[in-house]
Amino acid sequence: MRLIVGGGRAVETFESRGAVVVGVRTLSEGGRVGNFSREQVELFCVNHLINCSLESNEEFICMEFRFTLRDNGMRAAFQLLHMVLEHSVWLDDAFDRARQLYLSYYRSIPKSLERATAHKLMLAMLNGDERFVEPSPKSLQSLTLESVNDAVMNQFVGHNMEVSVVGDFSEEDIESSILDYLGTVRATRDSQIEQQHSPIMFRSYPSDLQFQQVFLKDTDERACAYIAGPAPNRWGFTIEGKDLFESLNSISIDNDEEPQSESHSEMKSCRKDLLRKLRNHPLFFGITMGLLAEIINSRLFTTVRDSLGLTYDVSFELSLFDRLKLGWYVISVTSTPGKVYKAVDACKNVLRGLHSSKIAQRELDRAKRTLLMRHEAEIKSNAYWLGLLAHLQASTVPRKDISCIKDLTLLYEAATIEDIYLAYEQLKVDESSLYSCIGIAGAQAGEEGSGEEDESDQGLQGVIPAGRGLSTMTRPTT
Repeated sequence: MRLIVGGGRAVETFESRGAVVVGVRTLSEGGRVGNFSREQVELFCVNHLINCSLESNEEFICMEFRFTLRDNGMRAAFQLLHMVLEHSVWLDDAFDRARQLYLSYYRSIPKSLERATAHKLMLAMLNGDERFVEPSPKSLQSLTLESVNDAVMNQFVGHNMEVSVVGDFSEEDIESSILDYLGTVRATRDSQIEQQHSPIMFRSYPSDLQFQQVFLKDTDERACAYIAGPAPNRWGFTIEGKDLFESLNSISIDNDEEPQSESHSEMKSCRKDLLRKLRNHPLFFGITMGLLAEIINSRLFTTVRDSLGLTYDVSFELSLFDRLKLGWYVISVTSTPGKVYKAVDACKNVLRGLHSSKIAQRELDRAKRTLLMRHEAEIKSNAYWLGLLAHLQASTVPRKDISCIKDLTLLYEAATIEDIYLAYEQLKVDESSLYSCIGIAGAQAGEEGSGEEDESDQGLQGVIPAGRGLSTMTRPTT
């Protein structure tokens, strides 16, 4: 069972950076509900075989329960969820531990080449927005138990929450649990309050932060690099406020006006109907961006690693948000100090080379097979189904409907090379949009960087703060 609460770190204000992520950790560290101690709650979970986790990311807060259906396990899980929603307890010592934990995450950044490099890139690309990295010591010190409580619980309003349940249960059991434990949750806050978040912006061009370096003194010589740039979100919205489906509709109309060959008119008509359905489908960009990522990944691996021998590993990843109207892509490179600069240039050439070196049908077919096989393998797991169901009930993701699950296989099979290029056009790969950061570790590297890390907010100099400290935060690193 998964509870998703919309908002996440995106709704943190400038004065309360880190409030949501520290607040969620505080609630998890406390572990108390109502008059029950942490030990009693843990014993309740052990007796009913319930595993519970609470996390947050940029878009939402997520609470997940894994449980057995034996011995009223489902009702026990719903009862625990009811207690969290109705009778959560906020403790000062839990808040202190949570704040100390994030302080240690921040201080450990300069010791990791990958995290320091990734963090420096993210701050540069997102114009220093701290909502997408670990909170700094200055931000952490300004937080209070009351501020983190408000930041989290203000998101827990009825219309802003959705619950998905996956398992082998009867309709009567689930309805009974929902009525008894969710139907009795009282509204404790104004459900009409609309969540607002500060605008998210990519740093404007030109900027001297578009190419940066991190040097780390270490006994082992190694290097890594990240290259990133803007992309739309999963549903075709861009950070400039554009709806990409409006331009798609005009392209589809133009294609329909092309003359048809008489001998294949019926086949072409069916094909165009399928094409029109794909391009009008709300998941069009989610599907085509996924296929594009597979194709670029394959090209990077065969060109930069196998042919040129410039990297140990290289990968292309997309971060496509559902609620926020933006996304980005990141190329991750693992190399040596002597080859990393050439590797970065080679990756940029591959990324920009899809027009000069056209996508072949075999590349698209391979990408389709990879994603369809992954889908077929993962569809057997409850966790994957929870992911498919996420945001299906959310008014803030209006384009997601049941067809996004039903038509998934059909959409992959129907995609054409032209569709992939429509998605590729939405990735900003020009020099003014690309951000890159190279990290080098070695015996001499530390002499080129600064000494002790400054714990103030000046996070863009020297060896920098946070990267992938928590799996709940979107980061370039794997």
